[in-house]
Amino acid sequence: MTMSDINALDHDAFLARVGPVFEHSPWIAQRAWAARPFDGVAGLHQAMMAVVAAASADEQVALLQAHPDLAGKAARAGSLTADSTREQAGAGLDRLSDTEYDRFDRLNRAYRERFGFPFIVAVKRHTKESILAACEARLGNDRATEIGTALAEVGLITRLRLDALFGD
Repeated sequence: MTMSDINALDHDAFLARVGPVFEHSPWIAQRAWAARPFDGVAGLHQAMMAVVAAASADEQVALLQAHPDLAGKAARAGSLTADSTREQAGAGLDRLSDTEYDRFDRLNRAYRERFGFPFIVAVKRHTKESILAACEARLGNDRATEIGTALAEVGLITRLRLDALFGD
């Protein structure tokens, strides 16, 4: 599907195609639809990130809360979105030892307790070791800094997803 095809989609078809890019948050695509026509994947992503930037603080936190824990219970139960499943598997998070699962679980719990949302990182750019190190380092952030960092990571994740979707 080309960007011309995307620009020609009606609202419902656009939401069906682009809505899943942001984890369980189709409201972003819904609001970005009005910014058509998009001049490419970069323009589409920019419009969607502008929606995130303009969202209320509560909406931004809800976006972060819509993400799964890395190597968490949902991953082990097979109930992640297709994108999250591929991304976590690509970083080897589906092949952890019991000790590694325990470490992820401890860090996920500590992070969620501290910030109120799951640890988010663009796993396609990491190994399991660098993910764990990043989580440990980011636990030292204050909440405002971490919200900004997590939203930036969402931006990286969604750009990679759009690039994969449209082959840009």
